Amino acid sequence: MAQPDDMFDDEDYPAYTMGRAAEMTGASQDFLRRLDEAKLIIPVRSAGGHRRYSRYQLRLARRAREMVDQGTALEAACRIIMLEDQLEEALRRNQQHPRQS
Repeated sequence: MAQPDDMFDDEDYPAYTMGRAAEMTGASQDFLRRLDEAKLIIPVRSAGGHRRYSRYQLRLARRAREMVDQGTALEAACRIIMLEDQLEEALRRNQQHPRQS
């Protein structure tokens, strides 16, 4: 279990309420709900059932909002972001494993 001080540095810790997440990303709460429906970001639910977002999820939401604002359909933006995220992870893993000759 993460210690309280560690949580501030953990980009995956669900620290932000939906209202705060909307404010920080410049998106509406409805937009965040639509990202959840599209499975781009799946927020953690509090004991009371409220959505809680991490900094990582907020970055994805901000990127989706920017793409939609530029004219990309929401579904397409979500798919592009998911693929970019998968590629970044694959490249990171590839760099961790030295090539064998």
